[in-house]
Amino acid sequence: MFKLDRKLIVSASVAAAVALFAVGCVGGDATPVASPSASAKLGIDGGLSYPVVNGKTGPYYVNAQSEGKKINNGRVPTENELKRWDTDVMADGTGLPEGSGSVSEGEALYEAQCVMCHGDFGSGGGGYPALSKGNAVSLQKTLKNNRWKDPEASGPIRVFGSYWPQASTLWWYIRDGMPHPFSDSLSEDETYAITAYILNINEMEIDGELVDDEYVLDREKFLKIKMPNVDGFEPNIAGPNSLPRVRAYYADPKNFGAKKVKAEERCMSNCQKETVKEVYIKNGGISDFLPPMATARDLPPVEVEALDVKKAYEANCAMCHSADGMGAPVIGDKDAWAAVTDKGMDAVYKNGIEGINGMPGLGGSSLSTTDFKSVVDYIIKESK
Repeated sequence: MFKLDRKLIVSASVAAAVALFAVGCVGGDATPVASPSASAKLGIDGGLSYPVVNGKTGPYYVNAQSEGKKINNGRVPTENELKRWDTDVMADGTGLPEGSGSVSEGEALYEAQCVMCHGDFGSGGGGYPALSKGNAVSLQKTLKNNRWKDPEASGPIRVFGSYWPQASTLWWYIRDGMPHPFSDSLSEDETYAITAYILNINEMEIDGELVDDEYVLDREKFLKIKMPNVDGFEPNIAGPNSLPRVRAYYADPKNFGAKKVKAEERCMSNCQKETVKEVYIKNGGISDFLPPMATARDLPPVEVEALDVKKAYEANCAMCHSADGMGAPVIGDKDAWAAVTDKGMDAVYKNGIEGINGMPGLGGSSLSTTDFKSVVDYIIKESK
């Protein structure tokens, strides 16, 4: 949930969870359900969990055959396994290793391994998110823009610099998840360098110093980063008392615009205050238009430009399938493509369209399936 001038916006999923599980609230013609038992426990999201009493949990019967059955949950992981899996990087610096990298080094790495998905200067493209749209501090203020108040206003701009509350999430995600599809291939110094470059294109400052083209980021400096939107979310989940704080937040429906009847009652439908006022024009509205309104429902013809398969290959596939690509079968390699086509072209098309061996569906492109098949045919033809 994001906080805007103390007035809250609840996402559709959160609103649904709130309506179904969170509070004893009612509005309109809603009917409260039966009161929970006194021993029901309030969950972190405001929902209630019921103990099994007389074969029932709340108003519902449980499967008696499953009660008390031992479940095989596997084995306890070894210390080394836990160490390998525990790669989180926390806001307080836990998990963040020593290392350093410059903005210029990060720019070179970005151009080599990131630009094909995230665009020049983090502008986004090809279905992948933008990383920057300008100055992070200025853009954070756009998060308060509401088109329902001002239809002419530009909407909120949510990119890393303006929206993310902690930079530690970025560092961790780059190291463990990027670049696609070769995650966990960057060194710690390279991760610092790419992080520095992303801070640079977001025009951010660290401890009063602008992250300019010559800036070198290390662990000590990283821990001084304060994101513009660090206080922009509700409820506050930071700190050792976060769980009781979140429970208390969702226990009060006023925090998210709902109405409550009694604390022990829950609402299952029509629980949210009405937020849209419907207005109808009397007598069916205006009908006498001058000139008369067009009644044709046909659309103008759409001119479709013929596909240039070579250009489509260079724009969407060459970054991985060329001689200096990223490890995929290289165009022109007769033996490699012969092994691929041995499966039959239907299987080749299917694997390419759905994705295989780390390659995203359609190669991460916006090509239609028909055009994608044409590009596959071109690659194979050039490899015979």
